[in-house]
Amino acid sequence: MMEKFMIAAFRSRLHVMAFERTLNAAGVRASVVTTPRAVALGCGLSVRFEPGDADRVRVLLRGGPAENLIGLYSVEREPSGRTVVRPVHSRKPVPGGL
Repeated sequence: MMEKFMIAAFRSRLHVMAFERTLNAAGVRASVVTTPRAVALGCGLSVRFEPGDADRVRVLLRGGPAENLIGLYSVEREPSGRTVVRPVHSRKPVPGGL
């Protein structure tokens, strides 16, 4: 079964941790994860959340650390271990053209 989720990648760990707390306080289930290699920008950590929460996450970004956001990405992890990352909103291109 393919695992699907989204991440918000930031330039600093401070902003990752702060945004995770913001999401959890707003009732959005979120966690800190290692940023996939395909994104390989920023501090190496991202905030993981469910695709169904994307609109709520965008609203919460407007009131927070959006200036430090690298981008929002859709992540699909196949059972084989292959990970496909697609930008949903990105301020920088994903290496390799993904």
